[in-house]
Amino acid sequence: MTKSRLQELLPVLALLLAMVLWASSFIALKIAFVEYDPVVVIFGRMLVATLCFLLVGKRLARSLDYRAGDYRLILFMAFCEPCLYFIFEAKAVENTTASQAGMITAMLPVLVMVAASLILKEKVSWRGWLGALVAVTGVCWLTLESSPSSDAPNPVLGNFLEFMAMVCATGYTIALKRLTSRYSPFLLTAVQALVGSFFYFPLLFLPGTVMPSAFHLSSALAIVYLGAVITLGAYGLYNYAVKYVPASRATLYVNLIPVYTVILSWMILGETFSLTQCVAALVIIGGVYISQVKNNT
Repeated sequence: MTKSRLQELLPVLALLLAMVLWASSFIALKIAFVEYDPVVVIFGRMLVATLCFLLVGKRLARSLDYRAGDYRLILFMAFCEPCLYFIFEAKAVENTTASQAGMITAMLPVLVMVAASLILKEKVSWRGWLGALVAVTGVCWLTLESSPSSDAPNPVLGNFLEFMAMVCATGYTIALKRLTSRYSPFLLTAVQALVGSFFYFPLLFLPGTVMPSAFHLSSALAIVYLGAVITLGAYGLYNYAVKYVPASRATLYVNLIPVYTVILSWMILGETFSLTQCVAALVIIGGVYISQVKNNT
């Protein structure tokens, strides 16, 4: 394998692994939420990630190439995700069904593609648009085939909040694409964790937040996994890939998360999925593949 081919392959492998890790986070969150309040879980996740980054703080500091005014874009990136993103998504799930929220999530690649073409001036081929359409169709199909796990007291509000979460994710991706040209992907991930810790700490003292009254090993380990493996691993890998792959193309891989989630749920939780869901998963994979095929015509 040539060096140039390896350089092309590494970002793709990073994206694939990041999607696997993000898919596993749904299972970890399910375990953590059994015993702890969502705000406590998210703050714990950010705090664990921050502590992990402090262990390699000197090495990250050496890669710092700060330019005047960059703090605005850095704070905007972190404010979009993890700060606002997690709030919108948590409230969305409380008001709408998982299936409807999943359909709104499938809009992320399209939103990023439009934003990247308008802001970053990225050229999107017809294959890219076709791949996005096929992948979104597959996600909607897979989501509709899944049984709702909770009631939907206000689906209109919930769907709107989930859409706002996708808008935040779009802003994060666009800001990230600009910043990775000057900053280490892992340094940016460390900034996300640090800002997230400061952002969620005051929320612990809100009247609606239930503070832990006992230690629960399984939920605590889930929080450590979310902070040390997901926040460092998934975001680090994704940030690395976005440095070398167009933002519009990188976000198409997000459509693989529902596929990986179904597979991991079957492997770890013993959940089953139908033949129709398998076909829908193949449609998603096909859409991502179409978007990645270079147009030689």
